[in-house]
Amino acid sequence: MSGHSKWSTIKRKKGALDAKRGKIFTKLIKEITVAARMGGGDPESNPRLRAAIAAAKAENMPKDNIERAIKKGTGELEGTQYEELTYEGYGPGGVAVLVEVLTDNKNRSIAEIRHIFSKHGGNLGENGCVSWMFDKKGLLVFSKDQVSEDDVMAVALEAGADDIKETEKEYEVIVDPSEFETVKEAFDKAGIPYLVAEISMVPQNTIALEGKDAEKMLKLMDALEDSDDVQNAYANFDISEAIMETL
Repeated sequence: MSGHSKWSTIKRKKGALDAKRGKIFTKLIKEITVAARMGGGDPESNPRLRAAIAAAKAENMPKDNIERAIKKGTGELEGTQYEELTYEGYGPGGVAVLVEVLTDNKNRSIAEIRHIFSKHGGNLGENGCVSWMFDKKGLLVFSKDQVSEDDVMAVALEAGADDIKETEKEYEVIVDPSEFETVKEAFDKAGIPYLVAEISMVPQNTIALEGKDAEKMLKLMDALEDSDDVQNAYANFDISEAIMETL
């Protein structure tokens, strides 16, 4: 399992999504608000807002919540002003970690994130220390138990995907962010189910982890995503399915 591309799958296996649905809604509302503030409240002309709304709908967020978040972003309703920040550092085994934050208190955020890294065997680095190891891409992940390679390849290539990768139990379809919605809609229309569909920071290479380092890395990722200020956490770790079964 390699980094963020499988992190959503790991969380599902651990049964953590339902328990954290409140936090998921909070993060999605913040993203919708900031997207509307930056690019306007019309999703047709604001790709970031369009993606945020799609993510919210995928989590069954009520329409009223989405509309309120948009109005807070456009100034129609009073709302909190969030600052976008990115922190970079290293996890156990030298894994590169990239953390995206939306916060109303920068000092609180940096103190909390530094504490999380330190507690779980990592350390914060300077800006630019690991970001060069990641590329912004659209990512769709499919289970081999649910779909065939031929079906995934046929739709992906026809829709304009950049690359298709195979892991132990899954297929990953990589697309340019500008083509993400087109490719995702193609799979929706074809009725092919995916485990993950998101704009992600995909690592250029990965670091294999096992034993205590693997266990600490997963705890670090879980702690980061549990933080109210963290929107996304990306990393270039690789943990085999066999090792995952033992954790």
